[in-house]
Amino acid sequence: MSTVDPEPVLGWYARHARDLPWRAPGSTPWSVLVSEIMLQQTPVARVIPAHAHWMARWPTPAALAAEPAGEAIRQWGRLGYPRRALRLHETATIVTERHGGIVPADVGALLALPGIGSYTAAAVASFAYGQRHAVLDTNVRRVLARLVAGQPAPPPALSVAETRLAESLLPDEPAVAARWSVAVMELGALVCTAASPQCGRCPVARDCAWLAAGQPPAAVRRRSQRYDGTDRQCRGRLLAVLRECGTPVSRADFDAVWPGPGQLARALDGLVTDGLVDPLPDGRYALPGTVPGEK
Repeated sequence: MSTVDPEPVLGWYARHARDLPWRAPGSTPWSVLVSEIMLQQTPVARVIPAHAHWMARWPTPAALAAEPAGEAIRQWGRLGYPRRALRLHETATIVTERHGGIVPADVGALLALPGIGSYTAAAVASFAYGQRHAVLDTNVRRVLARLVAGQPAPPPALSVAETRLAESLLPDEPAVAARWSVAVMELGALVCTAASPQCGRCPVARDCAWLAAGQPPAAVRRRSQRYDGTDRQCRGRLLAVLRECGTPVSRADFDAVWPGPGQLARALDGLVTDGLVDPLPDGRYALPGTVPGEK
């Protein structure tokens, strides 16, 4: 199995790591967990203020669990993919009831929580508890694909071979392995980027198989789906109405922000099915749990 000297990357990280709140000394496992959920498909710049507001309001899982799920959706604001807020509320409730209000350190226990997959479980165990796990996000996978495999980008789906490679490169000491994982992630975010890698700034450029191969280009990827006019945009508009009104709203309130009744009805049905909106007996709608006496 390939080997990579971790010291150049660790040294680079010590000098160039961003000062992010969930990396601050004394940051709690809950803070790390919240950050990892927020960072899924959302840029760091947007997460920083959202994370600060969330932690100021709910510094512990118990604080969040004590409020209705709808308040989590309201606080989520415009981060996108609001089911993440619902899963965080469910997780906070389970952590409070079954784990004494402490985010578990065991990967298996983390995987049993709502909305937490293998990446997030490994990230929380590593970054919050200093354990030795392969943490494979898009940035890490890209760095290792270039550095070791000489490929411009990782394959679309995580492979067993990638996981084994990442595990083989982990330093033996758990605390150092955890720091290595976050350092490689930061290298991918700041230097070994997808579109404009800055190889001249890379601490392991001389060992990079992709650079040695002449930086062969990646295959052209399909363009991402447009956002304007999609069901996702419609859902976002409807949730914005509920967040901003603070009280149950009528169908007419939704009609005022989206012109297509058919698409609006489809999006609203989806929100209800996903548990993001509660339909009330009087025909109005509310964020889940925010109207006394209604489930």
